[in-house]
Amino acid sequence: MARYTGPKNKLARRAGSSLELKTNATKLQRRLGILPGTHGRKGKRKVSDFGEQLAEKQKLKWAYGLLERQFRRYFTKAAKAKGVTGEMLLSLLERRLDNVVYRLSFAPTRAAARQLVSHGHVRVNNHKISIPSYQVKPEDIITLSAKALNIPTIKELASQKPVVPKWLARKAAVGKISRLPQRDDITVDVNEQLIIEYYSR
Repeated sequence: MARYTGPKNKLARRAGSSLELKTNATKLQRRLGILPGTHGRKGKRKVSDFGEQLAEKQKLKWAYGLLERQFRRYFTKAAKAKGVTGEMLLSLLERRLDNVVYRLSFAPTRAAARQLVSHGHVRVNNHKISIPSYQVKPEDIITLSAKALNIPTIKELASQKPVVPKWLARKAAVGKISRLPQRDDITVDVNEQLIIEYYSR
């Protein structure tokens, strides 16, 4: 399966905002306003409407670590669902199991959370789930395997008391889906209307 293996901060600099791809954002903040590449410091050119739409789509895709085909499937599903398409799209992305593990602060990044899920370290209602795209539902209980809790980084995160989104709840190393996520719960700085316009061309 194809995936991006280059510098994570390069994607954030291209997007112009932090995508929460790495744990240490200090270096990124210093260079966030500089586009990647040889000519990054020479200033930005005027961006067309299509360019703005594409940039927003890429930003959201990079933030959740998805490929184009997978991202388009989420958009198609959101467009068919009842409700506002943009909000439904964000809700579907936010309810991915790897994102939930990250939001519960069981992992430092979404990439690390995806690895935990893929390696079979995450339990949903006491059942092992190794599919990162698994959609959680209200009242689902999220826990980690004993082996995962012995990983130093994960053990330290699980022992802390982090601030989690309002649609989630966590006590020690146990997380719960309290309700479905709403637009205000999404922390990624994105204009979903531009993404709808991109796919409606």
